Amino acid sequence: MKYDKQAVMEYHKGGKVSVRLPRELRTKDDLCLAYTPGVAHAVKAIAENPDDVYACTAKPNLVAVVSDGTAILGLGDLGAAASIPVMEGKAVLFKAFGDVDAWPVPVDHCRVNGESTGRTDPKRVIEAVKAIAPQYGGINLEDIASPACFEIEDTLDRELDIPVFHDDQWGTAVISLSGVMNFAHLAGRRMDELKVVMNGAGAAGIRICEMLKAAGVRDVVMCDRKGTIRRDRTDLNEYKARHAADTSAKTLKEAIVGADVFIGVSAANVLSGDDVRSMADFPAVFAMANPDPEIAPEEVGKALAGRKYVMVTGRSDYPNQINNVLGFPYLFRGALDVRATTINKEMKVAAANALARLAREPVPADVQALYPDEKLVFGTDYIIPKAFDRRLFVEVSYAVAEAAVKTGVARLDVDLAAYREDLVRRNEVR
Repeated sequence: MKYDKQAVMEYHKGGKVSVRLPRELRTKDDLCLAYTPGVAHAVKAIAENPDDVYACTAKPNLVAVVSDGTAILGLGDLGAAASIPVMEGKAVLFKAFGDVDAWPVPVDHCRVNGESTGRTDPKRVIEAVKAIAPQYGGINLEDIASPACFEIEDTLDRELDIPVFHDDQWGTAVISLSGVMNFAHLAGRRMDELKVVMNGAGAAGIRICEMLKAAGVRDVVMCDRKGTIRRDRTDLNEYKARHAADTSAKTLKEAIVGADVFIGVSAANVLSGDDVRSMADFPAVFAMANPDPEIAPEEVGKALAGRKYVMVTGRSDYPNQINNVLGFPYLFRGALDVRATTINKEMKVAAANALARLAREPVPADVQALYPDEKLVFGTDYIIPKAFDRRLFVEVSYAVAEAAVKTGVARLDVDLAAYREDLVRRNEVR
């Protein structure tokens, strides 16, 4: 299928989201129940007991997809209005994969007379999100430029009593971690034995590093445009400084020598065949820049001919795609179902573990049929589940909910065995 402008514009005609009513409104009685005078009872119930908002509104299954349009899908700062097709798309994925209702919330705060001021104002975004939060059970932040996105998420997560999740930071990090876990499984290595080199220290890179460390990785060297992020550098922001390494390597080319894993969330063609040849005997190359990776898979195959290796990209036309749709619908599904106050690090690691375990399971015939050109058997070409594997709904959502309960951030008293059975039932009928 060709994804030319005409086909895309036709698909987007009229938008991609709409309101569907969960109950019929056909009679005078229906009207009185939905609106005046009946609605007064629901209003008074919430006023008397604020928690009743979860009983008589859409809040428990509704997520706001918030963006200021400053970092749109690799296109950059194009403004809040231009972000809407992406935010609508995110809402579609929430519903299709996680059965989570979601709605785009563009926040236009950094443009004057249509022109960008060139920066995100964290305070104004925070104020805007806090103002709309009463309607929503969760907040998904999207396409907000770094480093402002860190302050925005951290502040909202601290000050709101609902899950706040910046997918550009954590989504890629969760899926990447699952891939690294399965690479370690294939290589017969413990996570704390891996040497990891990263290129790109923006939102995704920082959070990938944090997730790797949370899962036990101890040796991580990050690189930015100026070289390795070392302790002797004086130009690091607070987020990079937290992950500064004691290393004599000053460049990516020097740092990657002997590395088990390369993770790129940076720019096209920053690696050469010689670079990947200098890695460990059985390396993993996570080249996730889009649309063009840090090194083409074909070049890696040529450079490592005769050697065992794992190749990962962010593209759907190669095996082992890092696709955030494997994460955010189910992270929110599990969090919403137990009414979690946050999506903490333990819940994210649990999601990564669930994804890694699922990739090691036999793939159902209906999933294999969707990918006729790939052999979906756990190994170097299949370490990450496919997006259309319906088992994700149960396995990842349950893992997230379980972690929320065990870490004390779930507000509902949940029978986890019964919850898992309920997920299976819901997955069959959705």
